Amino acid sequence: MRCESSQAADPPARRLADLLHRIGYEVVPVRNAEREVLEHVPATVPLTVTVTEARGIDTTLELTERLTRHGYAVAPHLPARQFIDKEHVADVVARLREARVRSVFVIGGDAPRPAGAFADAYALLRAMEEAHHPFEEIGVAGYPEGHPAISREALDLSLKQKAPMATHVITQICFDAGTTANWAAGLARAGVDLPIHVGMPGPVNRQKLMRISANIGLGPSARFLRKQRSLLWRFLLPGGHDPTKLARRLGAAASKTGGNLRGLHIFTFGELRQTELWRRRLLSSIDPERAGPSFQ
Repeated sequence: MRCESSQAADPPARRLADLLHRIGYEVVPVRNAEREVLEHVPATVPLTVTVTEARGIDTTLELTERLTRHGYAVAPHLPARQFIDKEHVADVVARLREARVRSVFVIGGDAPRPAGAFADAYALLRAMEEAHHPFEEIGVAGYPEGHPAISREALDLSLKQKAPMATHVITQICFDAGTTANWAAGLARAGVDLPIHVGMPGPVNRQKLMRISANIGLGPSARFLRKQRSLLWRFLLPGGHDPTKLARRLGAAASKTGGNLRGLHIFTFGELRQTELWRRRLLSSIDPERAGPSFQ
């Protein structure tokens, strides 16, 4: 008698496979980023491109345009605090429309002071609607562990305000799958029914993280690590980070959220080859028929 596949026998594995098939990679716009994407990332994997204070929003838009021409689905980060005024918003919307970009990720941004009229993502979203944006997908940020500078009440109110103008939530990193699942379930109970893509770091070593930090500027990276409360101490340990255990725990926890955990958003920190290798190897172990070709 033939045994059932492990996928059919193991619902958490099946849920994990679903998360891995709905995965996106975050790309830092540093030197060679375009080449690394083209060499190592299939065009079927959606990408986001971050904005750094050191390089500014134009660098992000330029990389977004180039990768879009290569056939990737690319969502640039649009940080509200780097926009000057409504004319600036309209110009960026027009530029992305011209490039046929269909997705964006709208955030407040970590700049200590706004460059202009927009202090938060909600204000930028409203300005984008006034500019008649063409975007079919709009991601907004979620914080399962909270934010060190913003109260939980303010975060909850902000997400409720942004939800009608968004299509999905991308979370900041949280290493506790239970915390993420409880937060997601709470959103559903509060009437926020957006699909959630869980932010988590890919396989990255400490040395590579420090090089990326140097490239984007110490101040912004330090603020990022402070905001990611559970991330800092892990990258101070020797060796690297293996995301497999957290991914498996998220697969197991997905059933407790009412179905709103829909995918994974990988903070690659420039390790695109290693991230894609990790994804394919994990998929091969739980869903070999859909894992795709392997490479070394």
